[in-house]
Amino acid sequence: MQVRQGTKADMKAVLSLIQELAIFEKEPDAVVITEADLIRDGFGENPLFHTFVAEENGEIIGMALYYYRYSTWKGKTIHLEDLVVRENKRGTGAGFALYSAIIEQGKKDNVRRIEWNVLDWNTNAIHFYEKSGAKVLPDWRVVHMDENGIEIFTNK
Repeated sequence: MQVRQGTKADMKAVLSLIQELAIFEKEPDAVVITEADLIRDGFGENPLFHTFVAEENGEIIGMALYYYRYSTWKGKTIHLEDLVVRENKRGTGAGFALYSAIIEQGKKDNVRRIEWNVLDWNTNAIHFYEKSGAKVLPDWRVVHMDENGIEIFTNK
């Protein structure tokens, strides 16, 4: 198994992993992006995201998708949007290898923080992150406005 930067050719497999993650997170119909969206948004003049993929025997078995953010307190940060390993390949070290690649990228880029979200019921992930030295912040809540909310807000 090797971890490497994702390419345009990997985006079909990346989309499949995103869909697998949506099923795991009990949102099977939530994914609306396409392979073409991933290629356009990740490999244009100003890429909106970057990926690492875990590959075994020519097959993509996991991926980590991240992008850069800016904190008014810390400066440049990395946001890890998703890290997923195919269900039948969990426990093989692929997740840890992808996680390590993200942390190493943050060190290389001299970021002051790497952040991500974890569902409160995903206790295995929470324990893994805490054991690795990450802090799960109990007093912060994720806030988002979906397309419907944007439409309602802008039509007031």
